[in-house]
Amino acid sequence: MQKSLTKTLVFQLQPDEDGQRLLDDAFLEARRVYNETIWRAKNGEDWDEIRQDLESDANLVNNTAQLVVQKSLEAMENYYEYDDYNQPSHTKDGTYPLRSNYEEGYNLFLKDDCIRYRVSAKPYNPVKGTLSGSLDSLEQLRQAIQSDEWRVGTAEAMQRNGNYELHINITHTEIEVQDKAESRTVVGVDSNEDCIALAALHENDIVDSVVIDFPEIKKERHRYFTMRKRMQNAGKSSFDRAFEQKEERFVHDQLHKVSRQVVEWVSLFETPVIVFEDLKEMRDSIDYGTRMNRRLHSLPFRKLRDFITYKAAFQGIPSEEINPEYTSQACSLTKCEHTTRANRNKKRFKCVECGRQDHADRNAAINIAKKELEKLDRNVPALKTLPTVRKLRRQASGCVDQPTVTHDTARGHHADGVAGVSD
Repeated sequence: MQKSLTKTLVFQLQPDEDGQRLLDDAFLEARRVYNETIWRAKNGEDWDEIRQDLESDANLVNNTAQLVVQKSLEAMENYYEYDDYNQPSHTKDGTYPLRSNYEEGYNLFLKDDCIRYRVSAKPYNPVKGTLSGSLDSLEQLRQAIQSDEWRVGTAEAMQRNGNYELHINITHTEIEVQDKAESRTVVGVDSNEDCIALAALHENDIVDSVVIDFPEIKKERHRYFTMRKRMQNAGKSSFDRAFEQKEERFVHDQLHKVSRQVVEWVSLFETPVIVFEDLKEMRDSIDYGTRMNRRLHSLPFRKLRDFITYKAAFQGIPSEEINPEYTSQACSLTKCEHTTRANRNKKRFKCVECGRQDHADRNAAINIAKKELEKLDRNVPALKTLPTVRKLRRQASGCVDQPTVTHDTARGHHADGVAGVSD
């Protein structure tokens, strides 16, 4: 099965002083367009009128103005889709990225061993220079420019950590992704705010399972929430917005790292398919009170799933969704499968019927995989016993900078056969 897939390459622009000034002015104008779009959309103005007014009045090239407005309205659309959670702010401060289409708002040129760029920061005022970045990214971009199988798409010029960057999307139009009906290994995925559980099943047994911890995301999100709340109470709204943007960047970076590790683990198995819980069904089922609803609805489930999905697709691995009903409450042993909310207490699963104990998220991941086997009309294994759950931590103290565990890890993993830090 052929599929069109997109990935993002990051490069440094390194403009001269005039180029920096042009980009800074354009970033501020893009921010003004974004804020005004959100403000008018909140006030109930017609979206078509907002587009027409701001695209024509913005002191940006037409292509960039159109894409900034489009991105703003997409943020509002996403807010309405998830039942009025995470309303976009109309008072964003700092700089805002310039989004543009290839050969409209920006262009690339191959020259000798370099890739030259031309970014239209303002009308009739382009910024020019040479892209710098990793050798791998430069080679992939050069291939995308020259090959008919690749397409260079939209890009965002932005300022991050004091550096000027260009994030370029490239799309492979003919990636070969295996048909999920031909998959031999079904990998169930259960995502939470501080870990992700994976369980790989065949038709005759469970192959392996693992829980990957990322407590730093939950910790940092709570820390930023506390700081923003204090700033709001003190009337320091500008600091509040700054913290919000820092949190977003931190979570984005961490989710990329988690998704890479997930795909590495899944790739160890024969013709796998990755199975997620349906996000809409999951969000609709959340109702634990105002405070807990805010925490759970704001979790980046969609972003993590999207990162895993497209990274897996580049490895030819398909993805699927199932209805998450009762996956966290049912005992995963085939001979039992007793289902009740009393089975789960935070991270501990203890079946009140058969007494089996397990990590709650690993138990849910197994149930997700079993549901997919049923959906594929495959035999569901008669699980009588389950191996001890293994927990991986993406980081450890000291000089260790890889997942470390108390038991032997999966075949070929980074920390293969190494015992170390665990919860």
